[in-house]
Amino acid sequence: MRALLFLLTVIQAPTIEVTPASLTLEVGESATIRAIIHGSDAQVVFFSGNRMALTVTPSGRVTANRPGAFVVTALLPDKPFDGAWDSYSRRDPGTRTTIEVIVAEPPLKSIAIVGFSKQIYAGTTLPIRALGTDTGGAERTDFTTRFLINDDADAQTAETDGFGNITALAPGSFTITADADGVSAEQFVDVIPNPTASLTLTASSREARTGDVVRFEASALSRAGERLENIPITFALSSRPDPNRPESVGAGAPAQIDPLGRFVAEQPGIYTIVALSGDRIARRSVLVTPRNVAREIEFLGHARVSDRITSDLWVWEGIDGRDYAVHGTWNAEGHAYFYDVTDPTDMKLIDKVQVDARTVNDVKVSEDGRICILSREGASNRRNGFVLLDVSDPHNVEILSTFDDGLTGGVHNVFIHEDHVYAVNNGRRWDVINVEDPRNPFRVSHFETKTPGRSVHDVWVRDGVAYQAGRSDGLIVVDVGGGGIGGSPTSPVEMGKFPQITGWNHAVWPFKSKSAGRSYVIGGDEAFYTNPIKPEAGGILWKEQIPSRAKGWLHFVEFDDMKEPREVARYQLPDSGPHNLWIDWDEEIMYVAHYDAGLRIVDISGELLGDLYRQGREIARFFSADNEGFLANAPFAWGPQLHKGTIFFADFNSGLWAIRLVPSDTATDGGH
Repeated sequence: MRALLFLLTVIQAPTIEVTPASLTLEVGESATIRAIIHGSDAQVVFFSGNRMALTVTPSGRVTANRPGAFVVTALLPDKPFDGAWDSYSRRDPGTRTTIEVIVAEPPLKSIAIVGFSKQIYAGTTLPIRALGTDTGGAERTDFTTRFLINDDADAQTAETDGFGNITALAPGSFTITADADGVSAEQFVDVIPNPTASLTLTASSREARTGDVVRFEASALSRAGERLENIPITFALSSRPDPNRPESVGAGAPAQIDPLGRFVAEQPGIYTIVALSGDRIARRSVLVTPRNVAREIEFLGHARVSDRITSDLWVWEGIDGRDYAVHGTWNAEGHAYFYDVTDPTDMKLIDKVQVDARTVNDVKVSEDGRICILSREGASNRRNGFVLLDVSDPHNVEILSTFDDGLTGGVHNVFIHEDHVYAVNNGRRWDVINVEDPRNPFRVSHFETKTPGRSVHDVWVRDGVAYQAGRSDGLIVVDVGGGGIGGSPTSPVEMGKFPQITGWNHAVWPFKSKSAGRSYVIGGDEAFYTNPIKPEAGGILWKEQIPSRAKGWLHFVEFDDMKEPREVARYQLPDSGPHNLWIDWDEEIMYVAHYDAGLRIVDISGELLGDLYRQGREIARFFSADNEGFLANAPFAWGPQLHKGTIFFADFNSGLWAIRLVPSDTATDGGH
């Protein structure tokens, strides 16, 4: 009898065998993988671990887009196949197995020396680089190039340091040869006398705080004192840390200056900037003092949620003049919780709404405070989409309609702006739905890139411009009515984009700095360290009741020139990563829900350059530890929002919190 029971147990637990068991492809090549299921006649759906680099159809057609090592997952869903492959989620608890796919690097077909002048001045140093084209037609820079110099007159006219820089030593001529993987390119260069008689060096300020950008401008002058144009000038710096401050002594790499002459320091001290061209030198020093922006935090209130996981939140002023908040719940029964938060010290739960979903991940409220939108994932009929609610009376919330047409694959994030909902559709695109009549919503357009394996995670709209965060797709800016290039909600038009090489791009936020006169788009990573307690699980280990640790950072990208955005700064904690953020444009303060590192409040005033964390820009921090939480004493901050001077934020393990920054004229040490 025991043997029979054991046999029945084995039969009831299907297994998946994928053929082939591994796969090797060239870029542009495709192949089909198949699944053999032992113990079930159900169908399997396939997923790619990196959809941008390796495209996989649900039925198993694999296409290689980029070189590298990737994983394909074969999933046997926990429910029967219903004919719509896109209704299945990577989080489906069904049986799964994986295979490795290796995509070989295409060989280089040719290389070219780019950006290096054919005539340079003696005594100057210039960077050199090569651009390659592989046999697949793609341009590449990810290869090692060896640069050789051949002096035509057997004179030492130039030399290379072996790291991509060439220094012209004396007038004459030489030939540069670039060699990489058996292909080569050449360029002939003339070296002419350097007319520089002297250099001048000016600074925008002689004193600065850590994190402040000081602009240095160097000019080359002729013997007649006239300014010379197009003379290469190299910047260097020396540092003398403040010996009386423990954070600066032995800090290492305490400052930087870029080729444009923008200097920023992470530690107090005296820094000397040196400008060089040929044998001409100019120096100027700057005194850097501590930033001293720390402030204290006052705890106001906590509305505990301990029987389930809390997701994102939204806070708004109701039509009755009182303040309200709503947050979703994650991997539960599809609830959204509504609170009266007029008094943040006594936040009251006033209503709960349940929709057909496992997760209500994102929540937003319209500008007039009348319509709330809930995203849905894990609906019982696998038709997800979103739900529109009437919140004119938050004590008696009414469900108005559900929109799931073409949104069956799950809506993770949404935004509502001027009677239109921007809904992230199955992580591939965002759809625009008109909700002027919230009982009868209808789609008016969508936005989707053409990149293979495209991925969208978040969309945020401000002043008629949509900002998209898309994993490896990075940051994309789209005109939906306010960008000035003809876009509208019915016809989105791309304005600019910036790739994200980590592939972790998760959240997005625009920021126009009044103090610096610059436009930034901030992209937030989301990734997790492998947990040694359960290394095979990955991600957030909520089922296992194991605390998780995030990694990654916030990327600050200047978008003043939409055609040439530049990543200029980051905010990165040493051992934790961010989730969602909020920026106060007026005060130039950033609020970051930093998962296991709690809520972080950061000064982002002035021009931004370098590592903002190491510059001492952190104003305060708050750890939302709750010994009665879903996971006790495990802060896991999810998303913040500033509302009327109160900082509200949701914590994955413990619900809704309210805190306040103590005014700077009364603060002392900061932190909590």
